[in-house]
Amino acid sequence: MHFASDNCSGVAPQIMAALLKANEGFAPGYGSDALTRRLTAQIREVFAAPEAEIALVATGTAANALALATLTPPWSAVFSHDQAHITRDECGAPEFFTHGAKLVPVAGAHGRMTPETLRREIAASGNGGVHSVQRGTVSLTNVTEAGTLYSAAETAALCAVAREFGLPVHLDGSRFANAMAATGAHPADLSWRAGVDILSLGGTKNGCMGVEAVVLFDPARAWEFQLRRKRGGHLLSKHRYLAAQLSAWLEDGLWLDLAGHANRMAARLAEGLAARPGIAQRHPVEANLMFPTWSDGTHTRLRDAGASYYAEDSDGQEGARLVTSWSTTADEVDRFLTFI
Repeated sequence: MHFASDNCSGVAPQIMAALLKANEGFAPGYGSDALTRRLTAQIREVFAAPEAEIALVATGTAANALALATLTPPWSAVFSHDQAHITRDECGAPEFFTHGAKLVPVAGAHGRMTPETLRREIAASGNGGVHSVQRGTVSLTNVTEAGTLYSAAETAALCAVAREFGLPVHLDGSRFANAMAATGAHPADLSWRAGVDILSLGGTKNGCMGVEAVVLFDPARAWEFQLRRKRGGHLLSKHRYLAAQLSAWLEDGLWLDLAGHANRMAARLAEGLAARPGIAQRHPVEANLMFPTWSDGTHTRLRDAGASYYAEDSDGQEGARLVTSWSTTADEVDRFLTFI
């Protein structure tokens, strides 16, 4: 009963098979291989963005930090939700790779900024001339750290606020596939059509071994990103193994199948929890993670039964973060519910 993180799941069989195939023979390094060219064409087609440039890295932290560095001068601010991964969980990597940009937290219920809260924070900043941190970049997250979603319209509304102030927009999409599966929107409508300039498209949490694609919808930014990636030590020489994963992931809509399964298992788990007395959710369950609270002693009972998850107690009450993955089974969900 594994609900700690979708990072803990294994590699989808189709992707492992693609890695084995990519392992045959020799191929040029550093992204000059045929698999990388094929993947570039696939992402451009999926996103209806024929001019987009794609750069691969092995981790989400590298994807986010390098993307933000490409958009954000060192003397400026990145506006992101106060619970965003770049704010809470990346050990200062965005500040490091931007050479000092300031992360400015933006409030909002259930992990989501609103146009009003974002506008207020941007308007309050950068007004002190040379003495102030300047306005820099807006960073969104979809799926959010609270497990909630931005619709295409909500994404566009936030991007419109950024545009009012002439700011570019980065989207942390470590679970972008789950957002896609949940909303049914076109990938372009959740990204560049809404106003996103750079997307960190995550594969690691959704069946890949370890790969993220940075999708630069403005090709003029690509060369700077490539230089930053190389200088930062994130250009893998055996690049074909990154490309092989995402190419298989996108093939025949596998990425959406995997994410859709994770979302359905979360819905099954949430429904089962809702049927039990004394259990509440701290946030709406909209994708593949949730944050229930329950009665004292439940942690001990679940862990004695072999369940793994992160305890996130809230206001003196036992609570948890539960995450389902592409490989979560209905039996696993139902066994967990029996011990609740």
